[in-house]
Amino acid sequence: MLTMKDIAAQVGVSVSSVSLVLNDRDAGRVNRDVAQRIRELADAFGYVPNQLARSLKSKQTQTIGLVSDRVATVPFSSAMLAGAQEAAWRRGYVLMLVDTGGNEELQTPAVQSLLQRNVDGLIVAATFHREVTMPDVPTSTPVVLLDGRPETDEASADFVVPDEERGAYDAVTHLVEAGHRRIGFCSVSAYPIADALRSRGYRRALADAGLPVDPALVVTAEDAATRCAIAPAQRLLDRPTAARPTAVFCFGDQIAMGFYQVARSLGLAIPTDLSIVGFDNQEFVAEALEPGLTTMQLPHRAMGDWAVERILARIDGSVPRSVAPAGMRMHCPLVIRGSVAPPRDPP
Repeated sequence: MLTMKDIAAQVGVSVSSVSLVLNDRDAGRVNRDVAQRIRELADAFGYVPNQLARSLKSKQTQTIGLVSDRVATVPFSSAMLAGAQEAAWRRGYVLMLVDTGGNEELQTPAVQSLLQRNVDGLIVAATFHREVTMPDVPTSTPVVLLDGRPETDEASADFVVPDEERGAYDAVTHLVEAGHRRIGFCSVSAYPIADALRSRGYRRALADAGLPVDPALVVTAEDAATRCAIAPAQRLLDRPTAARPTAVFCFGDQIAMGFYQVARSLGLAIPTDLSIVGFDNQEFVAEALEPGLTTMQLPHRAMGDWAVERILARIDGSVPRSVAPAGMRMHCPLVIRGSVAPPRDPP
């Protein structure tokens, strides 16, 4: 590794002169031509500051630790890591990642491993919106939960999650504005927090439109996988026209894929006979369907960005440690494709 001592020897100046130049404190103290030569040499040889030495002096490592629960291995949620990495890099920090692969027993040693490396802050990321057990960390280390919330209100951690309720509200409102009045909903029991919030958004959107919630138009899938949507979709769609919904809001895009398959098997055209809106914007699903699926975007990249910025705000004091932890609910934008049209026979 090229050192300041090497540069000093090459230029024929003292190490302190090189240090002044590379730390932009050379004005009036180092000859301008000499300073230019030092900078050119540092650039040419790819000089990198000794971060260890800097951290010993500043008591900061410019590193943020991130413990993830399969986030790194699931393409659907990996945008959270991309957003966090970009934010850290933008601010001169490095993200140090440990993925537990879904093994809860690994979380404690993973956190301890990062703390032993003196990370300046810690992010704990989940693959879906759920309650997260707070790791044991020193009170001086800021912690942010990414796509999760603390199990107790007393937990000392900021958190960021998608605004599931508002996203569902906007999805159903989009269908209402297209002219639909019989709007079905397929929920998923495996994700209780997200499901409760999306169900609330569905009901609130109908209420604000002056429409009743018809229990006969609500079905539940066990999980968010496409295969789990087939039976509920058949129950909801295999009915006489008057009893069938003209539109369906699906808990997730994979659920929506199941509805596409069942609709086609029943001879229903999308969106002419049935409009569908999903949730998540899983691009390999939503864009691959024909027609493309209108859906709600989970703001994973923005959430990762927010998590890093919040930690840095705690570190630099722009959000003092005395300020109580806060939860951020991030907007889920509507992504319009081709799966929504006015009903064939409007009421």
